[in-house]
Amino acid sequence: MSTHSTSPSTHSTSLSTYGFDGHWRELAASVTSPGEPGRVTVVDRGSCGVGMETGFRHVRTSRHNVCTGDWVVVDNETVTAVLPRRTAIVRATAGGTSASQTLASNVDTVVITVAADVGLDLGRVERYLALAWDSGATPLLVVTKCDKSSAASFLVDGLLSAAPGVSLATVSSVTGDGIDELLGLLVGTTAVIGPSGSGKSTLANTLVGEGALDTGDVRAADSKGRHTTVRRELLRMPVTGQCIIDTPGLRSVGLVASEAGLHQTFSDIDELAGLCRFNDCSHRSEPGCAVRDAVDPRRIANYHRLERENHWATTRRDARENQKRLAEAKAISKAQRRMYKARNEW
Repeated sequence: MSTHSTSPSTHSTSLSTYGFDGHWRELAASVTSPGEPGRVTVVDRGSCGVGMETGFRHVRTSRHNVCTGDWVVVDNETVTAVLPRRTAIVRATAGGTSASQTLASNVDTVVITVAADVGLDLGRVERYLALAWDSGATPLLVVTKCDKSSAASFLVDGLLSAAPGVSLATVSSVTGDGIDELLGLLVGTTAVIGPSGSGKSTLANTLVGEGALDTGDVRAADSKGRHTTVRRELLRMPVTGQCIIDTPGLRSVGLVASEAGLHQTFSDIDELAGLCRFNDCSHRSEPGCAVRDAVDPRRIANYHRLERENHWATTRRDARENQKRLAEAKAISKAQRRMYKARNEW
C-alpha cells in the first residue's frame, strides 16, 4: 500500500524552520533582484514549490535552474535569483554522457541507506560515499530494515571497513529501534540517498512522523523497490525542527569532478601511499607497496575503477565546456563582423 503524498499545508511558514540563518540572510540582502527569500521544497517542470515567510507558494522558475534545497528570491510568483549553493550533491547522468545532475543542494548531512535484507555491495556503497563527501556535506551510513535480518552486525563490520571516518547507525522503521540514536546524529538539512528498495522513503516518513511521502512494497523476487518516490522533496522533521530531503532511488551513481570525494572515501589508501617505496606507486605490482600489504584487494581495485571513471567523465565535461566557450566566442566574432560590415556599407 502507498501512503498519501505531501501537500503544501504540511510546510511551516517560518523561514527559520527551513534553516534560514545569518549566512543566508546576508546573501539574500546582497542580491539586487527584487523579491523575498524562500527555500525550494520541490521542483516540477518549469515551476517549483517554495517555503516562504508568508507561506508555501508555487512559483515559476523562469530561466533559473533550481534544485530542491536551493535558497531563492521570489517576486511576483517568479524566481528572480538563486543564492549561491553552500553544498550540492552532483552525479554524472546516466547514459555515458558528460552531463551532470544536481540531486539536492545546501545539505549538511547525507544519509546513505543500506538495506539489511539484501546482499551487501561495498563497491556501490563506496560510490555513494564519494558522491556524499564531494558534495561538501557529511555522509552517514544507515542500515535499514534491521527487523528483517539477523545479519546486521555482519553488515556493520563490512561497511565500517569501507567507510573510514564515517558514522553508522542501524534502524528499523517498523519497530522504531535506533531511530532516536539516528536523530541525534543528524545535523542541519539531511538528504537521504540510496538504491531503490533500500528503505529511503520509509525512513524519511518515520523521521517526519506523518506519512507524508509515497512508499511501496519491495518485489520479493529481487528485493527491488517500485520507485514510488519520483521527485526530490524537502520536509521538516517535527522532533528536531530540521529539514530532510527524500530522493528517488538511484539506478546509477556516476562520478564527475569528484577528486575530493574519492580522496576522502579512500583516505586509508591515501595515507598508506606515503609509506610506499616509490612516490608514484600505483598499488598494482610495485615492490614495497604499503597499500597492498594492508588494504583489501577488492577495495584497491574499486579505487582504481572509480578514479578512471571520474577522470573520463571529468575530461569529457571539460572538453564539452571548452567547445561551448569556443562556440560562444565564434558566435560573438561573427556578430561583430556583421556589424562592422554593415557600418562600412552604410
